[in-house]
Amino acid sequence: VEPIGHDRYGLFEVEARQRLQGTDEKDWPVLAAALSLSCDIWTEDMDFFGTGVAIWTSDRVGIFLKEQPESVNADEV
Repeated sequence: VEPIGHDRYGLFEVEARQRLQGTDEKDWPVLAAALSLSCDIWTEDMDFFGTGVAIWTSDRVGIFLKEQPESVNADEV
């Protein structure tokens, strides 16, 4: 895990707020960070569903990890 600053994700604030419009707009920094990094979001918050970013819930992450070969190091996933 590596923190990123507002200088990186702030560029996506308007887009993130637009995608979250009608839900919980205060979550915009999480969505903006995902957009800036082109990555998925691991959350139980369904407000992110339908924002155009892949959403992983804990149960789905668990299924994914169980399907990985045992020789895979957690740092590689």
